[in-house]
Amino acid sequence: MTALVIKTDSPVVAGPLQGRWTLADWEALPDDGNRYEIIDGVLYMTTAPHSFHQWIIRRLERFIGIPAEDAGLAYCFPAPIGVIMPGCDPVQPDYVVVLQSRADLFRNGRIYGVPDLIVEVLSPGTRAYDERVKLAAYAAAGVPEYAIVDPEARQVRRYLLEAPGRYAPPQVAEATAQVAFACLPDIAFRVADLFTGAPDTTI
Repeated sequence: MTALVIKTDSPVVAGPLQGRWTLADWEALPDDGNRYEIIDGVLYMTTAPHSFHQWIIRRLERFIGIPAEDAGLAYCFPAPIGVIMPGCDPVQPDYVVVLQSRADLFRNGRIYGVPDLIVEVLSPGTRAYDERVKLAAYAAAGVPEYAIVDPEARQVRRYLLEAPGRYAPPQVAEATAQVAFACLPDIAFRVADLFTGAPDTTI
């Protein structure tokens, strides 16, 4: 498969030619506060997100992560955490959910395998990356559900795997809607509550 290269909001990083990056190369990158990911051998790097982005991640933790963990249903992690799965060596999604029955995916400080849910929160500099590159990569890896939180549109778009390597058209939940993810059907939240109360809603 030919890699689709999307520019993010970050400078070039010295290393192997694009298309030849490996997990070993990633392990050797500096711990400099940037987020590095490798998809189909292509290195992507993004810088620190805005506070509104991080607010939304905290709200996901409040409405999904803590209830799921308290109920003994799932392990939930915000970035940075390395997820190593086919074609992704690794990625560091904004939010990852792994059912507790699949705890064997966790080892050596990483997630080795396909999570039950991945959530990305859009930023201006990563919109095309999340909506095109990661959408295709997560489908190819077999992630059963991929959710995109769009702060600008105040939406959550859920992509469910309908066939190997292909997501069905997104299920779009507007601000007033209640949403529950497929792996945690009994834990619901209102889309607007992801955005409410932030001290700065700059996107």
